Amino acid sequence: MSSNADIEPIDILHLGREKVLCTWRVGDLIIDPGPTVCADTLEAALGGRKPKAILLTHIHLDHAGATGELVRRWPGVQVYVHERGARHMVDPSKLINSAGMLYQEKMAMRWGEIVPVPQESVHILAGGETLDLEGGIEVAYTPGHAQHHVSYLHLDSGQAFVGDVAGVRIPPAGAVIAPTPPPDIDVELWHESLDILERWNPTSLGLMHWGRVDDPAGQFDAVRKCLDDHADLARELDPDAFALAVKDRLAAEVGPVEAEAYFQAAPPEQLHAGLARYWAKRAEKESA
Repeated sequence: MSSNADIEPIDILHLGREKVLCTWRVGDLIIDPGPTVCADTLEAALGGRKPKAILLTHIHLDHAGATGELVRRWPGVQVYVHERGARHMVDPSKLINSAGMLYQEKMAMRWGEIVPVPQESVHILAGGETLDLEGGIEVAYTPGHAQHHVSYLHLDSGQAFVGDVAGVRIPPAGAVIAPTPPPDIDVELWHESLDILERWNPTSLGLMHWGRVDDPAGQFDAVRKCLDDHADLARELDPDAFALAVKDRLAAEVGPVEAEAYFQAAPPEQLHAGLARYWAKRAEKESA
């Protein structure tokens, strides 16, 4: 599939570091604007071009935290989000409290202010829609990383924008990490979501962490392997031992400097916390 689609990856330089967060511009659409601390960087990169819509893969603050602030700056811009996450965009109090427990004193520095999105700006998605935007956008419900996660296939170009479901891969390194923060990790659902994306047969992937991947099949396989490996490791090790093992493995594979971008995008302590919660919920189900 060939296309002249106007697609641009924008490095929004989270905390000043390159290749941690990538906002995608597809014509007059923005996919995952990032956190509020990066809003000025994104706006400058757009050069005065006001988008028509913001598409969210999910509502985690690294992907969606700036949404309300950007709607305030760009009155009339429309926001597309899964039905499970929409209410938390309109009233982010629960989202803020949950993230605050995770990030504590680093919350403001890392993400910035979380501004509510006006209800009238929100378009609710369930998955299965085709949006009449920029040559057509197909929506799939892709949980596993989060219950409110969707992915977008740009029909004109064949590129799929996949949030966190297709993992973290920061060039020039080829290492792939499955980001598994609490509270919604579900390994089985994640595998099913990867199968859904694979059936799209995309020409390329647009990752938030980081950029374009021209080997979708290889990326999907690498995410599956990492997800299963880390799930097994989290079952065996306590949080400190798990984090040390993941850091040592990654530093050995990509180098200590390059590894820091991975650790910023997917903190090893959070990887364990999400998987530990997954195993605990599975144990509860099996004993019920």
